[in-house]
Amino acid sequence: MNLVIMKGRLARDPDVRTTQSGRQVARFSVAVDRPRTKDGQQTADFVPCIAWEKTAKLMEKYFTKGKEILVEGRVSTRSYDGEDGKKKYVTEVTVSRVEFCGSKGDSKPHDGGGYDGDIDVPF
Repeated sequence: MNLVIMKGRLARDPDVRTTQSGRQVARFSVAVDRPRTKDGQQTADFVPCIAWEKTAKLMEKYFTKGKEILVEGRVSTRSYDGEDGKKKYVTEVTVSRVEFCGSKGDSKPHDGGGYDGDIDVPF
């Protein structure tokens, strides 16, 4: 089973573009906190994500750097030939669903706003 569910904050604004075939794609990173170390240090993993079509549009419209987000998707790997002629490998989360986690001011969590890309946004 290839399933990823993670909660974190956007590390930067989503980069939304349109492909040559006309599909919208959003690339973004989610900062996911690790448990604190014994000496109290807080670290995070910055997980690259990619979302398509309606989910990409939602990301562009409602999510900005620092917003809390819940992401559901799968781990994907791909490769391409770099400018130096060497094969490059990319591992990222292909997003199937996002949920709003913070309140309007992003000060405390709340339930709601789930979006799986198959329906219109409920507001």
